[in-house]
Amino acid sequence: MTKIKGKNDGPGGRNEHYDIGNRKNVPRRNAVAEVKRGDHPGAHKIKINGHEYVRDNPDNSKKDNENRDR
Repeated sequence: MTKIKGKNDGPGGRNEHYDIGNRKNVPRRNAVAEVKRGDHPGAHKIKINGHEYVRDNPDNSKKDNENRDR
């Protein structure tokens, strides 16, 4: 499974680019299109305020959870 990490590089910390595996700074629209095509089965897309974003699917691992320090 390819690791997808948001860059928090847009206004208000939005993810405008992602690091996907060894690929750096993949634009959000490309990452969303890849997830929609099924290229990353461990991820899904969400829509917030009219913008689509990529998120990892929930799992039991704490190392990739957003709130892992809590």
